[in-house]
Amino acid sequence: MPEVPGSSGQTSQASALPPSSSAKPETLLAFDFGVRHIGVALGNTLSASARPLTLIDSVPTDQRFARIAELIRTWQPDRLVVGRPLDEDGSLTETTRLAERFANQLRGRFGLAVEAVDERFSSREAQAIIAATARRGARSGQNGGHDDPMAAAVILAQYLDGLGRSSSSPPPVSTS
Repeated sequence: MPEVPGSSGQTSQASALPPSSSAKPETLLAFDFGVRHIGVALGNTLSASARPLTLIDSVPTDQRFARIAELIRTWQPDRLVVGRPLDEDGSLTETTRLAERFANQLRGRFGLAVEAVDERFSSREAQAIIAATARRGARSGQNGGHDDPMAAAVILAQYLDGLGRSSSSPPPVSTS
């Protein structure tokens, strides 16, 4: 399974404090919210790794949350991470409001801690990872050319990096 380094984005907690290094390992699901699609990634605090998982259609809403419920039953995450899309200058956008609403809905529906992560430039980084993987001849996944699951993996890597991992050794993002 090829891996490429994540990045060191900034993290902001939306609810509980992140686990300390002495806490039990946690399974995490991360979401790159979009009006059309939501990228999903899977990771854990033990290996501090993240990998793209799947792509979910944003609408209809009932099907979106049914699919998320299925993922939560399957992977049993301890917490969820949602990308918080900000404008390049850090200002809030309409998509920021929608992503924050989505995070609140996750918290309310599933009763899990939800963390928000500044996701500026995560899609660009995801596209760069996908391009680098393609240049090496590796497959980047089964998501129909969408970069959203890889962007979710980048968001999750940023979150993991923010838990106090060494910035000289960012968490890996798997391309498979």
